[in-house]
Amino acid sequence: MQNNPVMDTQIAPSDNNKSYFLPKLNGPSNSSSVVQDNSSDVEGKVKTRILSMWNNMKFELNSVGMKLKPNFAKESPVWLLGMCYRKLEPPNESTELGTDVAAFQSQSDISCSDEEGLEGFKKDFISKLWLTYRREFPILNGSTYSSDCGWGCMIRSGQMLIGQALVFHFLGRDWRYAPEQKETTVYHRKIIKWFGDKPSRNSPLSLHSLVRIGKGLGKKPGDWYGPGLVAHLFRQAFKDASKDNFEFDTVNVYVAQNCTVYIRDIFAECIDQATNKWKSLVLLIPVRLGAEKFNSIYSPCLTTLFSIKECIGIIGGRPKHSLYFVGYQDDRLIHLDPHYCQEVVDVWASDFPLTTFHCRSPRKLPISKIDPSCCIGFYCRTKEDFLTLVETVQPIVVPPHGAGDYPMFTFCDGFSCDAEYAVTNFPPSEYEYANYNSDPDDMESEAFEMI
Repeated sequence: MQNNPVMDTQIAPSDNNKSYFLPKLNGPSNSSSVVQDNSSDVEGKVKTRILSMWNNMKFELNSVGMKLKPNFAKESPVWLLGMCYRKLEPPNESTELGTDVAAFQSQSDISCSDEEGLEGFKKDFISKLWLTYRREFPILNGSTYSSDCGWGCMIRSGQMLIGQALVFHFLGRDWRYAPEQKETTVYHRKIIKWFGDKPSRNSPLSLHSLVRIGKGLGKKPGDWYGPGLVAHLFRQAFKDASKDNFEFDTVNVYVAQNCTVYIRDIFAECIDQATNKWKSLVLLIPVRLGAEKFNSIYSPCLTTLFSIKECIGIIGGRPKHSLYFVGYQDDRLIHLDPHYCQEVVDVWASDFPLTTFHCRSPRKLPISKIDPSCCIGFYCRTKEDFLTLVETVQPIVVPPHGAGDYPMFTFCDGFSCDAEYAVTNFPPSEYEYANYNSDPDDMESEAFEMI
């Protein structure tokens, strides 16, 4: 009879690059002293593995329990960060997304992509960076955490949002990731390296760097972050990174205060006084769209934002269940989910694998299920892009049907220091997540397979 088995893991065979981490028992240890000396380390690893298994099981059941290929109305367009893909079959029919590639065509009068149909949507979605829970990374300073499983989802969602801004900035909106082809661009890997899970100046947007910044705001490893606070973490992270990396000095992160974007503040930060050159802008706007639950009057406002070419997405979700929203169809938001726990990748190794940083299966969530607190992101390469954004967005953020007194956010032609109220350095608690007993069905999501 064998005693005191030690927990290990094995990876079950899978397809589509999915991993399932299952417990495996590896013989006894004959030395009780070794077990005692390393008991805390073993306990931490076992806890991490159990959390990983639990989160991955929930992640998979979220798909398995629902229709894998939900029906889509033929006439309904699919929007993905300013790009529109439309099915052109006769109306009043439905099909399963992923079964008829020829059914999709890009809207040439709206989309700026040369790609056509579902193939264009597939390539566009797969090209989005997917940053998820990781395990077995270097321990976070001042803690025993070697995984962010269970608490780091909002930070991961924020990383995806900022990662998309960097892709727009260095690679352009039309860049596509082709996993079957040899990598030809330097910046794809470089951007991923900036988010590498290690305490390094070469990874200024890593979980380690963001948690370190969060410590100055009273947060510690293992604490959960709201969308507004995460926005401020990235603003500071870019400031810190620009001291060591000239590439970060070409981008400015601005966080709106109290749902107000001060145009003169942005000009002051983005225009170099010596050269009069514009520094590209990442605009982050924390908002609260309802008291306890999402107010449906904002539904058309929120979805229309995804049709704007400057939009880089929205982070939000539920307490301890953050999501990164990148598009919509009808009344459902398309999103990337950070809750799949994967083993850390050494992004500083040559030719490190890229497959775990891109997701092949988009998911959808009814817009009525999102939390009222979220953060909206935009990227403006030039001053003209920003002025166009201001002009385009202002009528969109005003709810219809006589609710014009309550826009999602506003633009003010002035400086924040001129405001009657004091502007805080981080979002007040009312801009974080609502506290209420959530419906068990609130996080219901649908996954549709594209392969």
